[in-house]
Amino acid sequence: MNNTLVIYVHGKGGNADESEHYKKLFADCDVAGFDYKSETPWDFKEEFLNWAEEKFCGYKSVILVANSIGAYFSMNAISQIDAETDGSKNEITAKIDKAFFISPIVNMEKLICNMMTWAGVTENQLEKKKIISTDFGEKLSWEYLIYVRKNPIQWKIPTEILYGEHDNLTSLETVSEFVRAHNANLTVMNGGEHWFHTDEQMKFLDGWIEEKLER
Repeated sequence: MNNTLVIYVHGKGGNADESEHYKKLFADCDVAGFDYKSETPWDFKEEFLNWAEEKFCGYKSVILVANSIGAYFSMNAISQIDAETDGSKNEITAKIDKAFFISPIVNMEKLICNMMTWAGVTENQLEKKKIISTDFGEKLSWEYLIYVRKNPIQWKIPTEILYGEHDNLTSLETVSEFVRAHNANLTVMNGGEHWFHTDEQMKFLDGWIEEKLER
């Protein structure tokens, strides 16, 4: 067993097998993918805590690598777990000393509101119906929106962010606001998308991680 564990948290439609890609980049660490099933941040928090209590055992430090909504879920879970310990660091989350986020959702409220605009749905309509399906395949949830507003992200872990210039879910302005407000650094791939998947994009991603690890 190595001293450091790298955990990979996939985005929507992804899976824990994607963690295999990162083993060559973190050759001196153990790498594990978190195969979560949750679709809400509150369910993810409980699932993550149960998984981490066992998986983190024996490691001195943990590096978090998270993609898209996996980054939001992870930030929310760690923020909430720490908040429940009355200001003292939770022994699980205290081990996480660095994060790499790929196309992270850093402002979920803004994204939900944007999707409401795309779908032509008002807050009053969503509050009355509670759940509204959209033509672009997403379900809008009043409970989800209220949760996000009541549980703002409190993020203090040193973080590197990789962002694609043509990300269609998060604007450069939004991710830049997050970077300024938190302990984060931003790298932008010109011509990149929200989903890093082409050979060129994955080569850029690999080079980004390798560069940051050398510092």
